[in-house]
Amino acid sequence: MIKLHDKYFKPFISAQQINDALGRMANDIAQDVGDEIPVFIGILNGSFMVVSDFVKKFPKPCEVTFIKLASYEGVKSTEDIQRLIGLTQDLTGRTVIVLEDIIDSGNTLAEVHRIFKNEKVKTLKIATLFYKPEAYKKDFKLHYIGIEIPNKFIVGFGLDYNGLGRNIPEVYQIKETQHMTNFVLFGPPGAGKGTQAEFLKQKYNLVHISTGDVFRYNIKNETALGMLAKSYMDKGDLVPDKVTIDMLNAEVEKNADANGFIFDGFPRTNAQAQALDRLMDSKDSQINAMIALEVEDEILVERLLKRGKTSGRPDDADKSIIRNRITEYYNKTAILRDYYSTQNKYFGVDGVGSIEEITQRLSAVIDAL
Repeated sequence: MIKLHDKYFKPFISAQQINDALGRMANDIAQDVGDEIPVFIGILNGSFMVVSDFVKKFPKPCEVTFIKLASYEGVKSTEDIQRLIGLTQDLTGRTVIVLEDIIDSGNTLAEVHRIFKNEKVKTLKIATLFYKPEAYKKDFKLHYIGIEIPNKFIVGFGLDYNGLGRNIPEVYQIKETQHMTNFVLFGPPGAGKGTQAEFLKQKYNLVHISTGDVFRYNIKNETALGMLAKSYMDKGDLVPDKVTIDMLNAEVEKNADANGFIFDGFPRTNAQAQALDRLMDSKDSQINAMIALEVEDEILVERLLKRGKTSGRPDDADKSIIRNRITEYYNKTAILRDYYSTQNKYFGVDGVGSIEEITQRLSAVIDAL
């Protein structure tokens, strides 16, 4: 990641990808213009790197010039575009190809077409290295497109954020969630995971997402995802990971401004952990840690038997069932422990002691994140 002014940006498009895209555009345009000598026009400031690298790849004779338009105030597009620096040559009857670094709203294109309509050019074509189809609001045809990208702010390869970043040879995308902390909380039955999740939720103003609670909510309220999950459960089948991830995505979306999330009960497999990583990456965030409460088996059995006297749960009253549950937990967690350990994200915390002592140990891990 890089930091420009007050914002963080993550790697998005490599220099090699840019190089390949410019090469494809140069070959396509060369084939289309035939024996004509085109005039390539760059729009300053952003297109200087695009034009420079593009013309090096263009295999035929060509002319190059620049114009400058005032199309941005800070980093926001405006409707008020004025021609600042004009052309110095007669383009009557010439094939003109405008080389843009990026086209998003298309406001600049309206001014470009107005300018060249008065120049009586033979043909006007638009080529752009980057294109945001979600943001484009005009009807002007784009003849050559290098790379289509989502409607997110980018810097590098001529594009800037308040003056910085134009010189970077790659392209970086803004990281929108700047200060989010997310972790997966694990603990064997009887470790006190639910109790600690509530304390941590309050202390750090995090959103606690319990997979069990999410399932119950969706099924009770008969949401589309809830009904889909129920259809699998009624047949005795496992609910597909995609359905669970879609439910979690909905919870994350509902709390997009949160300081972070405590994931409880998910993931359970490597495939689920990878799916959760992809989900958080799509939100410009990540899982920072897997934090596991570690308690000896005999202490867990004792705790659950004691809890069984008041909980009324049959699986808290039978030693053999309790031991099976603990064994199942370790079998599942061992895989995930390896997954997060390879990323240096696994943290084991002693789960024996008073509630306050355990909370302090967990807090020390979270504070370090």
